[in-house]
Amino acid sequence: MLQQTRVDTVIPYYTKWMTRFPDIFHLAAATEEQVLAIWEGLGYYSRARNVHRTAQILNLKFDGKLPENIIDLIGLPGIGKYTAGAIASIAFNLDEPALDANIRRVFARVFNIDEDLGTTSGGKLIRSLIDDELPTGKAGDFNQSLMDLGATICISRNPRCKVCPLFELCRARKKGLQELRPVKKLKKIIPKYTYFAAIIKHEQKYLLCRKPSKGFLGGLWEFPNVRTSADLKDPFITLHELLMEKFSISAKAFKLQGIYTHSYTHFKQTMLAYYCEAESKFIENPNVKWVSNSNFKDYPMGRIARAISSSIKI
Repeated sequence: MLQQTRVDTVIPYYTKWMTRFPDIFHLAAATEEQVLAIWEGLGYYSRARNVHRTAQILNLKFDGKLPENIIDLIGLPGIGKYTAGAIASIAFNLDEPALDANIRRVFARVFNIDEDLGTTSGGKLIRSLIDDELPTGKAGDFNQSLMDLGATICISRNPRCKVCPLFELCRARKKGLQELRPVKKLKKIIPKYTYFAAIIKHEQKYLLCRKPSKGFLGGLWEFPNVRTSADLKDPFITLHELLMEKFSISAKAFKLQGIYTHSYTHFKQTMLAYYCEAESKFIENPNVKWVSNSNFKDYPMGRIARAISSSIKI
């Protein structure tokens, strides 16, 4: 939960999660929809799906316990080298490094690494340095200490060098280069996408679709929507055509309900939501449901879909 998310944001979610899923067995027995419902609002939903799948694997293969070796840990969904190293060193006292962003920043400054750590050579260099410095039998304390140092003192901007215990050892600080380490990647241009969403009403219920389990916002519910180009013609005609093309849904838009925007990690999304009239009956299936306004809360949604559902007035 703490990956790319602030502690104060996570705490209420963690409390609710542990109440609902107190152990591996309860989590493994839950449905994906139940898991996503508890996670809703934290974003990066692949984290929730990975934790769920990992719980199921642990239940089936490891008697509900995390394996105590790096190879099996890395084989679990959502656990890469950093997370595996953190678990192995902190939980099982194995001599494994945990190269999180904080530790990488500390090493880049202490050793004044002038390479991009995201490159193959930069990655090998920092891994070699940390392997040399890792104290036998104390990797857990070593990793946690450096994580805390990077989070509180050797911070990304305006590092607190004067109170840093590594003040005398830091090569970048001695050369006045601490603000330039680690070497920063060139920022990519974030694309902007426009979508049309259809709020289709029939007998006091609205049509919701569930996204495929894998992929962006996987497993969450939303109003039928389609991505469109910037050179819009009549939006009402465009929405009708796109709904037919993507969903085989025939519906006529008659009013703009609202415009919603949200920035994700790799793109910015603008969604224009339209009230629509159904021109044909749509048959329900596990991934398409007619839902009353009062029951929207029972369907886990992303931020924009939730905002649309909360704003429906008719």
